[in-house]
Amino acid sequence: MTNRSVFKKTSGNGGLTLYLGKRDYVDDVNDVEKLDGVVKLDPTDFGDRKVFVQLACAFRYGSDDLDVMGLCFRKDIWIQQLQIFPDDHKPALGEMHDTLLKKAGDDARPFTFEIPNNLPCSVSLQPGPDDKGKACGVDFEVKTYLAHEKCDPDEKIVKKDTARLIIRKIQYAPSQVGAGPKAEICKSFMMSDKPVHLEVSMEKDLYFHGEAIPIKVKINNESNKTVKKIQVSVDQTTDIVLYSADKYTKCSALSIVPLLADNKEKRGLALDGRLKDEDTNLASTTMLRPGVEKEVLGILVSYKVKVNLMVAGGGDVTAELPLMLMHPKPQGDVSRRDPPPRHK
Repeated sequence: MTNRSVFKKTSGNGGLTLYLGKRDYVDDVNDVEKLDGVVKLDPTDFGDRKVFVQLACAFRYGSDDLDVMGLCFRKDIWIQQLQIFPDDHKPALGEMHDTLLKKAGDDARPFTFEIPNNLPCSVSLQPGPDDKGKACGVDFEVKTYLAHEKCDPDEKIVKKDTARLIIRKIQYAPSQVGAGPKAEICKSFMMSDKPVHLEVSMEKDLYFHGEAIPIKVKINNESNKTVKKIQVSVDQTTDIVLYSADKYTKCSALSIVPLLADNKEKRGLALDGRLKDEDTNLASTTMLRPGVEKEVLGILVSYKVKVNLMVAGGGDVTAELPLMLMHPKPQGDVSRRDPPPRHK
């Protein structure tokens, strides 16, 4: 664990410093990496207050500047608190703890959160050019704070007595890639004895962000109509399951390499969760464990390839293929999971 990056945030009063060894935690559908961290304490001004650490998964559906008149534009999906001072939570120490404790020095307290596998992955919705504040979406936040009681809704937590870091729950592509999907459609037209046949197929069902996606299109036009244009697009469907009416589709690319760089102006496009304001990419396909209730998942993202033939005097002939768009597992990851084959 040498030369490992360490992320830290200190409270405004200087009494709490939160240390994490990583910001991304992998969900392989059946299991999620546990979150190990450390808080360094300077109890000079604690008084009779205790120190807690909280991990929260929340859905934000409005910017910070909309939080007025007591209205809350953030819905907690899952939340857990641990007391670390005076002594309460004492996790089994792992390799990450050892590294962080050495960085933090004296009077540092370790903690561990087990992240449930039925929670959503981090997703943010691309804001419009004039939107301000944090983007809408699902995020995870680790927070350490001073309070008298663990869960007292009436107790006011002062901002200077807190330190927080945003983390991401992410999924990587599975190691097994499935056979490519295929779709066929046959459409007849008025004033034509014979139809137009359209067949669309892909080599595999999963592609990586930034990878070219070859689409095989076969057209057999037996009609007396002319095919004027062939359009190929990748559509992203975002299903905000906390609010049953919120489901929409964005055309995320007019080429066969769907990239965020080509879609910067599309408000509401789902992106992988951001840390601060650094660039990200289109959101990865949501992979669901069988039996999980969708209502707890916040935002579901899916993709499809759409091939559309514009037929003169006859309308459109359209075929669609399901597409999974994800990241390969990074090389050099030494976690307990076997990495999938990396695309060259």
